[in-house]
Amino acid sequence: MATPIALTIAGSDSSGGAGIQGDLKTFAALRVYGASVITALTAQNTRGVQGIHDVPPDFVTAQLDSVFSDLDVRAIKIGMLSQPATIRAVAEGLRRYAGDLPVVLDPVMVATSGDRLISEEAVAALRDELMPLATLITPNLPEAAALLGESAATTENEAVAQARKILAVGARAVLIKGGHAEGNESVDHLVVSDGTLRRFAAPRIVSTNSHGTGCTLSAAVAAGLAGKLELADAVARAKTYVTAAIRGADSVSVGQGHGPVHHFHALWR
Repeated sequence: MATPIALTIAGSDSSGGAGIQGDLKTFAALRVYGASVITALTAQNTRGVQGIHDVPPDFVTAQLDSVFSDLDVRAIKIGMLSQPATIRAVAEGLRRYAGDLPVVLDPVMVATSGDRLISEEAVAALRDELMPLATLITPNLPEAAALLGESAATTENEAVAQARKILAVGARAVLIKGGHAEGNESVDHLVVSDGTLRRFAAPRIVSTNSHGTGCTLSAAVAAGLAGKLELADAVARAKTYVTAAIRGADSVSVGQGHGPVHHFHALWR
């Protein structure tokens, strides 16, 4: 059987914990071959984002053309898209190549350090151009609020209600992540357009080394879908994987700020 291939379309994180680098590490850890289309370069470390250099949209298109003309991609994960023109280029690429492939959209807006990664104009383009093409959208609580122009949910019921509003844009499913909430558990909710609701809970792990958590979770879901798992099963496995990656993060020492999760926790410490 051929090795499943997943494609990440995202920005580069020069510190290696999130973005393209985090996605490729996640794919590898979950036995999926990773390909990439880079949408932006960041000058970034564990203490913050020092600069962003956007890749020209026509070169984003060129990367998409190269990958899909040769590789048998089985799932797509989309991360940081900071400019409207880039979002439109990716949306056009999906319409041309994706077909029935599962597309996991992580609407990355703010880094773990608090630095903003996306322009205000890009939020509207993301909502209007890309979200209707996604199989699954994976916002955290602040991202869901930004997409809807509302305050962040403070209860599980509010989170589910916001997920249902995001579904109305046209995606088939929303996984709204509760990592920014309070409580002893980190609870994510999967809301599907057919009315299905699933709750995924894990013990909340207190750690300053959580850089790349959102990228890692969405990439892990895409890896599962590339391997032909059903959506709920892919989410469940991804939740287990990222929880273990956070738990193992303190066993590695990277940088002086918010260190990365440990993508290879099952292989070395």
